[in-house]
Amino acid sequence: MDYYLEVLKRYAVFEGRARRKEYWMFFLFNAIIAIVLGIIGTVMGGKGFNNILSVLYGLALLVPGLAVAVRRLHDTNHSAWWLLMNFIPIVGTIIYIVLLATKGQPGDNKYGPDPKETGAI
Repeated sequence: MDYYLEVLKRYAVFEGRARRKEYWMFFLFNAIIAIVLGIIGTVMGGKGFNNILSVLYGLALLVPGLAVAVRRLHDTNHSAWWLLMNFIPIVGTIIYIVLLATKGQPGDNKYGPDPKETGAI
């Protein structure tokens, strides 16, 4: 849960680097919360975009989700422009996921110091 909260504390920080664990823990907690909110909204009678809880949660975490993804790409020494790979159906998304799952570049790179060496969460 610390990784999830750390991403929220750095709400719109697009500089620097993020470890794999930080990104994927944020992704995991985000998915769990979204599923729970979806179930609650469905039980309350919401369908599709009428499920206001899920919509508000998704909008609230849009910026921190993009920020942590950019920092994760920076850790692999790729620019934020690689986010656009998601617009290429299937192949682009697979490449994007591989980049997010790839081990970060050891040592400093042009985006900052190695988060493993600095002791960052």
